[in-house]
Amino acid sequence: MVDHLNRVMFPASFQEIFSAWELAPEAVLCSGGTGFMRAGKSGTPDFPQTIISLDKMEELKKISRTERYIEIGAAVKLNQLAKRGKIVPEALSLCLSQAADVQVRNQATIGGNICLPSLSSTNQSFGIPDVAIPMIALDAQYELRTAHAVRWISAARFSAAAQGEILTRIRIPLETWTFTWYKKFSNSTGSTVFGNAASLADDSNYGSALFIMKSEKNILANLRVVCAGKTIFRDKSSEAMLLGKRLPLARKDADAFADRWKSYLSGAGNSLDGAGENTQEELSKIRVINFINSILRHISD
Repeated sequence: MVDHLNRVMFPASFQEIFSAWELAPEAVLCSGGTGFMRAGKSGTPDFPQTIISLDKMEELKKISRTERYIEIGAAVKLNQLAKRGKIVPEALSLCLSQAADVQVRNQATIGGNICLPSLSSTNQSFGIPDVAIPMIALDAQYELRTAHAVRWISAARFSAAAQGEILTRIRIPLETWTFTWYKKFSNSTGSTVFGNAASLADDSNYGSALFIMKSEKNILANLRVVCAGKTIFRDKSSEAMLLGKRLPLARKDADAFADRWKSYLSGAGNSLDGAGENTQEELSKIRVINFINSILRHISD
């Protein structure tokens, strides 16, 4: 016997969204709906009793670009964004190409992926969303809206939307990165994707890592390394160590960078893949170090 019937509302404006929330404060926003599939047990979708569908919110499906940044509506599908080519920063494109399979990418939205952990309160924890890693590395900003206010927050500081708040836009500054390396550790693919370099050895586990750098006249002008599983890892002090260094890096500088990351990860209490066993935690950290060392071999003497 069915305990209750699901109710779905289809607002076409922000005013209608917040009016719907007033009538049903327990309602859950839904765009692509793939989060409900992941939240369910034994492959059965876990639908809340009341859903606010964003399907008619055309304002959330727009992509625009200026000279300074690209803006992405929260309801833009992952594959729709991936197919925009060079308009999308390479770090994000590589991540999107590895986010689930084609069918899921055709349905899932960028905003849903970013906000996915908010669905896990009564089920398993999903860890850091796929697109969060490039968003943090690229200094993205998120627009969050309530019935009475709008605020912007950096991707690095964002954890979840507050009650009665909706993620509406993602703004990514446009900066030219000379090299981009992205790797997703996965038991299914374990693949490494490169924008400008030969493929590295394949290691498979949960988590992902991104390494982006910018050079000017063979001088390393900017560098960002972000890794994640259930926790974000970024060591800005190690990035600062290499700024201003000449490329290819001297071996001593590359070794110092790798040693700094080893020290940083040794002090991190959480596993990159979220596993509870120490062996899994250490294995994840080793794979991140291997990823970094492999890149350093490409850019050092």
